[in-house]
Amino acid sequence: MSGNSIVKVSGRGVYVAGNDIDTDRIIPARYLKCITFDELGPALFYDMRFSEDGTSKSHVLDDPKHAGAEILISDNNFGCGSSREHAPQAIQKFGFKAIVAGSFAEIFHGNCTTLGIPCVVMTQEDRSGLTGLLASDPELDLTIDIERLQIICANNVFSITMKQSVREAFLDAAYDPLDTLMADQDAINATAAKLGYTYNPG
Repeated sequence: MSGNSIVKVSGRGVYVAGNDIDTDRIIPARYLKCITFDELGPALFYDMRFSEDGTSKSHVLDDPKHAGAEILISDNNFGCGSSREHAPQAIQKFGFKAIVAGSFAEIFHGNCTTLGIPCVVMTQEDRSGLTGLLASDPELDLTIDIERLQIICANNVFSITMKQSVREAFLDAAYDPLDTLMADQDAINATAAKLGYTYNPG
């Protein structure tokens, strides 16, 4: 198993409206030359948030009432476009721990899963209800319950869905394949020995 199991994610939510928000809008290509992923957080949605001269476009993410939000809510086909890993990295480094949308691009969804970012699907009707609550009170907390497949906010319960295999991976703490591989190091070494390979970890 890898890391810690993820059963629930709680925090304040913020709604970034729009269908087909692609990875180039999530993190513009010019930021792919960064030295570490830690540098990506401030550049999240940069061209949607700032003009060329750096002046603010008053994007919802820069509204003080949404400062510190940890759950990103959006619409259909979120994360489409190129398969750049930098997009979920930027979302995580900005401070988001989960994403709620109408649907997700498959590769983006997979990259988020590996990072431990649950991507949960909610119907348009329920998303409208949830974002309406947040519009009336941005301080509301919401809880994503992966085990029960629901979101709770202000005593309202909304249904969500996610791939069963991904849900099980979060609940079993097996969402990061690299961590899973490292946890099985003894078995890997034993198999390598049977095959006649030698391994020197240096």
